[in-house]
Amino acid sequence: MELSRFTDYSLRTLIYAGIHSGKTITVSEVATAYGISENHLVKITHNLGKLGFLETKRGRSGGFQLSRSPEEINIGAVVRATETLALVECLGTDGGSCPIVHACVLKRVIAEARDAFLETFDRYVLSDLLRTKVLLLESLK
Repeated sequence: MELSRFTDYSLRTLIYAGIHSGKTITVSEVATAYGISENHLVKITHNLGKLGFLETKRGRSGGFQLSRSPEEINIGAVVRATETLALVECLGTDGGSCPIVHACVLKRVIAEARDAFLETFDRYVLSDLLRTKVLLLESLK
């Protein structure tokens, strides 16, 4: 399984905000630190704000910060909110158009594998990812 860049960058943005807790962070700051597109990060921070993970402020003195403590941000919840989890057509919201969907065991196997993947993320909160804060800060310099 592979996470989309959107989810990857969403998690990295939350880690950056967690490392710099209490500080207003700009999109350009995160883009520079990670070497990723500012345009993409604008969409990500906007989405994370709408989802309630970030508190965002537009304008000249704008930026963002975590909207709650790192202990309250579950990584599984972030992945579910930012990732398309329909790994195959039949797991999509419309069920797809596969003619064997009603008799197919593969759908159940894929759903079980996806759920096991997500259960691992569910066991962690953002603060778990910040345990090596000093090393993370050094890596971003």
